Amino acid sequence: MPKTRPHVIVTRKLPDVVETRMRELFDARLNLDDRPMSQAELIEAVRDADVLVPTVTDRIDAAVLTQAGPRLKLVANYGNGVDNIDVETATNRGIAVTNTPGVLTEDTADMTMALILAVPRRLADGIRVMETGEWKGWSPTWMLGHRINGKRLGIVGMGRIGQAVARRARAFGMQIHYHNRRRVPTAVEDELEATYWDSLDQMLARMDVISVHCPHTPATYHLLSARRLKLLRPEAYIVNTARGEVIDENALARMLEADELAGAGLDVFEHEPSVNPKLARSDKVLLLPHMGSATIEGRVDMGEKVIINIKTFADGHRPPDRVLPSML
Repeated sequence: MPKTRPHVIVTRKLPDVVETRMRELFDARLNLDDRPMSQAELIEAVRDADVLVPTVTDRIDAAVLTQAGPRLKLVANYGNGVDNIDVETATNRGIAVTNTPGVLTEDTADMTMALILAVPRRLADGIRVMETGEWKGWSPTWMLGHRINGKRLGIVGMGRIGQAVARRARAFGMQIHYHNRRRVPTAVEDELEATYWDSLDQMLARMDVISVHCPHTPATYHLLSARRLKLLRPEAYIVNTARGEVIDENALARMLEADELAGAGLDVFEHEPSVNPKLARSDKVLLLPHMGSATIEGRVDMGEKVIINIKTFADGHRPPDRVLPSML
């Protein structure tokens, strides 16, 4: 890194307080109109920058990274995941990659719990009825949903966010079950009264609600495949606030259309920003525009993480949130 202030290129508009701090610390080029960069513009940026700050919607793949200039030494992702970045190619070219873990845990868990509550209780249906003026008054058998108290919640991925969701769900009287690459410590299981399943298939077949909280990696692409989705009970609900690619979206849409699932709450999609038309039409699905972490506090905290990673790296130290291929 240069001894002068590093040249930092930011691909999207960030909160004002974050951008102001970046201008104070770095030679920062901001994207004030928030227009997404094309691949050609990303290539131009990596040729010129010491540090690139992309967001989760910017594809920093091999086609971009192989065009990087000799100055580029850090890709400081503004996001918790790094599935938008070819970390292996970056590492092989001597480019460090960082992310912003931890700061979005509570916000994403809040949104997940909102969907777990909203879908079985048909909140979207109720809003539509009120907006269209269809409501004719209370009826004892109309707009019936399902309570979540006493229901089994199956968490796929018991990291920070999965555990935060479990704490919320337990407060609502749900029974906590989970599948994870590694079993969590006994103290965590005891706190959450959580049941571990080493077989994802067996857990899926027994749950009332499934909540997805694993990252998108080659190993988790379509982890909930058509075969696995078929294991779910017809009365089950599925919620995803992690990454759309973890679920076979076409298979999910077909099952909902065929009444083979009770419903879904989705904040992320396999081909964002495109949404499967069958999902968009379904009255069994509550769709949100990838807003699980969309709080002012969360976005500022993300920016502060990015700044710390850049400043630490520029000062010649290992950034606290460096991501290596072996971690994925």
